[in-house]
Amino acid sequence: MSDQTTTPRGGRGRLLLLLPLAVFLALAALFLFRLGAGDPNRLPSALIGRVAPNTDLPPIDGLTRDSKTVPGVTNALFVGKVTVVNVWASWCVPCHDEIPFLATLGKDPRIQLAGINYKDAPENARRFLNRYGNPFVATGADPKGRESIEWGVYGVPETFVVGRDGRIAYKLVGPIGADNLRSALLPAIEKALAN
Repeated sequence: MSDQTTTPRGGRGRLLLLLPLAVFLALAALFLFRLGAGDPNRLPSALIGRVAPNTDLPPIDGLTRDSKTVPGVTNALFVGKVTVVNVWASWCVPCHDEIPFLATLGKDPRIQLAGINYKDAPENARRFLNRYGNPFVATGADPKGRESIEWGVYGVPETFVVGRDGRIAYKLVGPIGADNLRSALLPAIEKALAN
């Protein structure tokens, strides 16, 4: 009695065994390539090119800049000047990292920097800005996050460039850093200034 089992023989049998592995590796490579493609901080937004959402945010209680009360954020702020709108919170760790870059943007006389304080307590927001310096000409309080949802915000920080016409020109998801400031945000600001 002979023991006969069917085993693949030769190159063709090995090829059939390696085929699933090859397909898996090809799909994994494609996935990694697509994952790494493009700027992960620049996500498409349905609001790009549209008028900024109706915004009527009160000021943060007791917040001052240069001994003057800092106003809240309304759509009237966006008319006639390029505005960079930063959505931030004192409890947001990346917001602490990006504040020096916001301070730099706040010194550019061609634009105005506005803030939306997201789901934060007024005393914490004031403490945060007093610690780092307040770069915002206007800062609206959004304690429940409802207005931010209208802007398409799903996490902080997020930054928008609003053109002189009140339309959203650009959205940056995540903290502003040296790389994306130079490669993405400043070119978006320059483009908005040119229009």
